[in-house]
Amino acid sequence: MQIKFKPQYTITPPIVRNLLRIEAAKEQAKHMPLTAHVLASLRESMQLRATHYSTMIEGNQLAAVQVEQIIKHEKKFAGRKREEQEVKGYYCALRHVEQWALRKRVLTQKLIQTIHALVMAGGKSNVKPECYRDGQNVIRNSTDKAIAYMPPQAHDVSGLMAGLVHWIANTTNVPSSLVAGIAHYQFATIHPYYDGNGRTARLLTTFLLHKTGYDLKGLYSLEEYYAQNLHAYYDALSVGPSHNYYEGRADADITGWLSYFIEGMATSFERVIHHMHLEQKKGAPDQSVLIRQLDYKQRKVLELFEHSQTITARQVGELFGFKPRTSAYLCHKWVSDDFLSVANPSNKGRSYRLAKQFKKLVPD
Repeated sequence: MQIKFKPQYTITPPIVRNLLRIEAAKEQAKHMPLTAHVLASLRESMQLRATHYSTMIEGNQLAAVQVEQIIKHEKKFAGRKREEQEVKGYYCALRHVEQWALRKRVLTQKLIQTIHALVMAGGKSNVKPECYRDGQNVIRNSTDKAIAYMPPQAHDVSGLMAGLVHWIANTTNVPSSLVAGIAHYQFATIHPYYDGNGRTARLLTTFLLHKTGYDLKGLYSLEEYYAQNLHAYYDALSVGPSHNYYEGRADADITGWLSYFIEGMATSFERVIHHMHLEQKKGAPDQSVLIRQLDYKQRKVLELFEHSQTITARQVGELFGFKPRTSAYLCHKWVSDDFLSVANPSNKGRSYRLAKQFKKLVPD
């Protein structure tokens, strides 16, 4: 049974100012004339940073360089298997979340349960949605082990999650940034799993922001903002007169959390604009005219041409999570649109290259 969710908060002047900062940065990012090569490099760097910081928040002690070695080179570190699995799980889940957002997947409890399953699967993609906890869990302080928060009882979790999903789906008069922040807070408050709640909450936030156009070309990491001051992150989430969900947390005013969250978005977005300006100053050729002729999927598929002069429909399907028929149709359409040309016309080995006018978007 669905338990109705009605968040309590106030739109304060600082929140409004930071919402305007977010919109300004979002608009700037649309028109920054960066090459496809630079965008792909920055996006990969962001994904690695997001993975490093999100797992670090939960106590993972792997350094950023080690995270990169694990993801890109499958390196293993003695005695660090659990931490390696956390890193692989988050990176894999992040890639899926970005694909689902690109395809405008509908948010459901099943999708959230699948995100959590990916987080906990150590890099495996073939997972089944993971059921919510069946018992009580307690969050304790790391120092004195005192109870910091007691989430709702297991029998209420499904109803609370249903209420959250319903609220997200039916809320149309609240800015997307605020919806994502509220969803993050409420998921963490429900704490539907014994482990992995924080990582899943942050990925849910990413999904909602990317799906509604706040992906900023996939170049920002809220996880980095949280990790830079963990006390501020946890303090902002910890609201209400009691550590017990039923004694105040359920109806708490979350204005403070939203102030923190929206300021974090604004700061992260402006940091991306700063990095974009730095890349521009390196003297890379301005390819904005060509890039603006491409839609989002076409810009993203340029990543595949970073490593090869030809690609296949199967690679396109793996990039976006599409079924074979969908990716084959998309490639056929791109040939008609003069974005791709056929390199190998055979049925079994069919491959594609960039159309002549777009070849300059990727390095030789």
